[in-house]
Amino acid sequence: MSIETVTPRARPAEVPGSPASPRQSHGRPAIGFLLPFALLYLAFIIGPAVYGLIMSFFDASLVRPGLGSFAGFGNYAEALQDPDFWSSLWHTVWFTILTTPPLIVLAFVLALLADRVNRGRWFFRLAFFAPFILPSAVVALIWIFMYTPELGLIEAALSKIGIASPAWLGDPNWAMPSLALTTVWWTLGFNFILYLAGLQEIPRELYEASAIDGAGPWQQIRRITIPMLGRTTTLVAVLQVIASLKVFDQMYLMTSGGPNFATRSILQYVYDQGFTNFRLGYAAAVSMLFFLVVLAVSAVWFSLVRRQEKEV
Repeated sequence: MSIETVTPRARPAEVPGSPASPRQSHGRPAIGFLLPFALLYLAFIIGPAVYGLIMSFFDASLVRPGLGSFAGFGNYAEALQDPDFWSSLWHTVWFTILTTPPLIVLAFVLALLADRVNRGRWFFRLAFFAPFILPSAVVALIWIFMYTPELGLIEAALSKIGIASPAWLGDPNWAMPSLALTTVWWTLGFNFILYLAGLQEIPRELYEASAIDGAGPWQQIRRITIPMLGRTTTLVAVLQVIASLKVFDQMYLMTSGGPNFATRSILQYVYDQGFTNFRLGYAAAVSMLFFLVVLAVSAVWFSLVRRQEKEV
C-alpha cells in the first residue's frame, strides 16, 4: 500500500479589487470608531505634552507671545539647583508615603467586611464609596470646618475626653498629616470598589473546600484571598502611587501650600512658577522633571509588587 504525499494547496493570491477578508471588513468599522478618540488624544494629550517639552528649552513667558529666547538646558539646571523645587518634591513624596499604605490596607479590609455582610450590603457599599464622588471644593470646605480651631468638630470631640487639639492646618508638623487624613477619607471608595470587584471573582468553592479541610477565616484570608487578589493589589498600588504623586486640589484649597510652604506640592510649585511668576518655560521644565520622577517611581513600584506577587 503506497502512501500518497499530499502537497498543501497554494493559497490563491489576492486579486486587486477583490472583496476584503472578513477580518479586514470587521476592522474598518473599529478604526472608524477609534479615530475620534485618537484625534482628541493627539490634540489634547500628545500635542500639549510635545509643546510643553519644546517650551521647556525656551524662556517662554506668560506676558509675551512666542517661545522667547532659547535657553537650552538652563531651565532644567536652575530647577535642579533650586531648594524650593526639592522641598516641594519632598512634600509630594511625604504625602504619598502617608496616604498610600492606609488607602490600600483600609480599602482591602473594608471590601472584605462589606463582601461578607449578609444584610445591608448595599448600604456599606454606598457609604464607603459616596465620599469619592464629592468635588474637591466640597471636601475642602467640610474638612476645613472640622479642623477649625475652637469651632471644629474634631476639637470639640477631643476636648470632651480631655485631649488638647493642635492647630491642624496651622502647624507645619500637623498640616501634612491632616491633609493625608482628608485624602484617605475622600478617595478610599475607589480602591474599595476595585477590591470588592476582585473579591467577587474568587470562586466560593475554594472557601468551602478549605473550610472542609479545617481552615479558619484568617487562614482563608492569608492563603486564598490575598494571593487571589495579587493582581488587584498591584493595580491599586500603582494607581494610588501615581494619584498621590499628582496631588494638588486639596493642598491648594485647604492650605495654599502653607503654613510656611510646608504643604506645597510639586504641582503647586509648577502652578506658582507658571501662573504667578509668569515663567512658562521654567514651569514646563519642572513638569518634565516631575514626569520623569513619576515614571521612574511607577516603574520601580510596579516591578517590586509584581515580584512579590510571583513569590506568593
